[in-house]
Amino acid sequence: MEKEIIHNKQGISIMLMYTVGTLTIIAQNVPAKQDIWISIIIAFVISLPIVFIDSKILALFPGKDLYDISIEVFGKVTGRIIALIYTWYSFHLGALVIRSFSYFVNIISFPETPEPIIVIFLGLLCILTVKAGIEVLARFSRFILPIILSILVVTIIISMSKSNFSNLKPIMYNGIKPVLQSSFGVFAIPLAEAIIFTLIFGSLKSSKGSFKVFFTSTCVGSLLILAVTVRNTTVLGVPYTSSLYFPAYAAVRTMKIGDIIQRFEVVVAVVFVFGGFVKTCVCLYASTLGLSKILNIDSYRHIVGPLGLLMMAFSCVIFDNTIDAFAWAYKAYPYYALPFQVILPIIILIAGKIKLSKQKQNSSTTEEG
Repeated sequence: MEKEIIHNKQGISIMLMYTVGTLTIIAQNVPAKQDIWISIIIAFVISLPIVFIDSKILALFPGKDLYDISIEVFGKVTGRIIALIYTWYSFHLGALVIRSFSYFVNIISFPETPEPIIVIFLGLLCILTVKAGIEVLARFSRFILPIILSILVVTIIISMSKSNFSNLKPIMYNGIKPVLQSSFGVFAIPLAEAIIFTLIFGSLKSSKGSFKVFFTSTCVGSLLILAVTVRNTTVLGVPYTSSLYFPAYAAVRTMKIGDIIQRFEVVVAVVFVFGGFVKTCVCLYASTLGLSKILNIDSYRHIVGPLGLLMMAFSCVIFDNTIDAFAWAYKAYPYYALPFQVILPIIILIAGKIKLSKQKQNSSTTEEG
């Protein structure tokens, strides 16, 4: 199988674009309400051990992704089963992302356009990009990220004039339980989803620098989520924010500079679509890479088209309506994703360390003998 290389800065760019793809729905109807900013801080803190675990797995086996590592550590049968589990997770997550962004485009911009048409355009673009390779996606992310971050920062600064920080009060009015519930949700979407990158970061030029990539992306991404969420809450207020599917977009719609510069939401909508595009590409690449290794196919590019079309079709039937989609994302997904994001990585890390330790002991015994 061909080897593609991406630099650490490109890896950070992809991970941050992945986070941008979540900003459209973040903090919608969460239990913490005005305390969501506290939940985000807690989620960031509890995500740090996962960052260490994910990066440590890659550092132990330089040049290999989680699929290769699973097969090497657990053997061909068990390792392929674990690889299949993560192939399903990345495939399922990709379908969820396509669905959520088809909702976004349909509700915000093209309400008369059938959702399958939006799914087809997004899906085909992702298929073409993934077939071009992870290096192309990495270079695109590296180029577009500074522009997107600049737009987000400018809109956040402009929104300060409309922000009412009393909307963040009273603090902890409903106690700690809703805050912890919401922090679990933010942890699952998107912070702990960094596990997806262990599936594709076998392409990192320096596996030893994986911790820097994961840590930097998590810190900047968490800060971005915090800033956008505080902006949404202070501009719109809790009752209005909780009633919206896309509060980040609604908050930007209120902004203008005099009577000349208006309609900021158009630019921000494009930003969110770019983020969703990168996130879908990452999931599609991870799932095709996994399936190609399970089936011993020489190049993942041979199955990008069929698997991408299957992902598009699955996204169209996975939910009946928008309400079901967002209810599942906030209530069920954190528990569904827990084994993929936390439990299995811990098991793989422990097993990997034991495997390497035994290999080291065996080599020492051989040298002595």
